[in-house]
Amino acid sequence: MGEVHAAVSARDLSAQALDECQKGRLAQARETRLAHFDRSQALAERAVALDDRLADGHFALVCSLGEKMRTDGQNLASLLGLRKFLASLDRTLALNPNHLEALSCKGTALIKLPRLLGGDRDKGEQILRRVIHQAPQKAVNARLVLARSYADRGRRQEAVTLAQEALSVARSLDRKDLIREAEETWGQLNPGSESFPQSRTLLARP
Repeated sequence: MGEVHAAVSARDLSAQALDECQKGRLAQARETRLAHFDRSQALAERAVALDDRLADGHFALVCSLGEKMRTDGQNLASLLGLRKFLASLDRTLALNPNHLEALSCKGTALIKLPRLLGGDRDKGEQILRRVIHQAPQKAVNARLVLARSYADRGRRQEAVTLAQEALSVARSLDRKDLIREAEETWGQLNPGSESFPQSRTLLARP
């Protein structure tokens, strides 16, 4: 009974941690964002302590650590947290190799990190294409990261298409945090445009 109770409690804690992480993404003020991410991290660490084999618990830790690094930028604290972030990410995928959100984070990390720290743009892009294929109605961040990566490689039309798809999906999901990011990305790829593209329905893949 004790093990069952611990597993249920860990799931509850990981769900609360992910909820706090999302609240932080939506918050405007830096201090408010960090407060949510700190609570998210604390809840996730409690979940992992109760059940180390719960993939969502480790991913909740990925979410909080990753967002804290995004908020703080490339300072010493974020660099020190990188190792823990990557370890939690790898643990999530070891427990659930098909965890699409974790795969999206892995692909993103491989693209953004320098080779010295384990970066691999080609592998990262491959992972993100897999995420988009498997979750066409959800993979907003995967499309945005892939769009920016393609733009860096000179594949502008593919980048624009991905950014437009990302904006359409973000709007359909009413993800205000991702809508802002998608609009910024699309605007950067279309500097002379006066308006954002209209939403359109994406055909779901099997």
